[in-house]
Amino acid sequence: MTNDIIVNFTPTGIIPTKSQNPNVPISANEIADNVFEAAEIGITSVHLHARNFDGTPAHSAEKYAEIIEKIRKYLKELVICVSLSGRNVYELNQRTAPLYLQGDLKPDMGSLTLSSLNFNNQASINSPQTVMDIASLLKKLTIKPELEVFDLGMINYAKYLSKKGYIRPPYFFNLILGNIASAQANLLHTAIMINDLPENSFYTLGGLGKYQLEMNALAIATDAGVRVGLEDNIFFDQNKTEPASNAELLKRIKRIMEAQGKKVMASKDFRKILNLQPGNGLYGEKIFDDEK
Repeated sequence: MTNDIIVNFTPTGIIPTKSQNPNVPISANEIADNVFEAAEIGITSVHLHARNFDGTPAHSAEKYAEIIEKIRKYLKELVICVSLSGRNVYELNQRTAPLYLQGDLKPDMGSLTLSSLNFNNQASINSPQTVMDIASLLKKLTIKPELEVFDLGMINYAKYLSKKGYIRPPYFFNLILGNIASAQANLLHTAIMINDLPENSFYTLGGLGKYQLEMNALAIATDAGVRVGLEDNIFFDQNKTEPASNAELLKRIKRIMEAQGKKVMASKDFRKILNLQPGNGLYGEKIFDDEK
């Protein structure tokens, strides 16, 4: 990795509601305002989920376009990833709709969960064919996959996809720990997953619920990246009594970094190490002559 810490900001997700935490951003304006505040504190990239007016998950290109347009009006270098989640929709055309946005609305990255898995009360369905279809589309549209990994088998599947030409280095992984049916948030599980990543990989550590802070602190101590935001954790304290805000979660992470003499990786540097376009009107993955 690098001494500068990748901060992958996850402001919304598809599960948290305002009844659970009034600070969860739902509308395009709320999400954009949270991103602006986050950028002032310090982030490298943002992982976006869109919502409908009633708070339910949205997948249309129009909903994502509304958010991206607001963000890119002021943050032209920030790396933007759109969610392609399979937790509540299964049709490929619905999941991949925002990938067809172009120009200033084109996302740099799209999330790709590498297998099906169970959460507490819900399944995320990602059949092998769906994963390969999404990976193929990302490659065709020159959008970098943000590889979401919940256990060791998903890392092995990433290697399989690479061998078959569906994905190419450099790779970017979100290692998400603490899910009840996946890798647990402890040193052994984390170390094994990191050790098994393919060469030329960059990664963040994320933890679900109370494990977010533990995984983030471990990431900073080991010069890994951080995945942080209300998507994964809606409480500020470990006893789950104090609702968090995205700004509070980010400020706490920044304090931990500063105590260790570390800083947030700039989006422009993240773009360079992942072979992304430079921003400011050019978005997505760079394609070199031998890849055309």
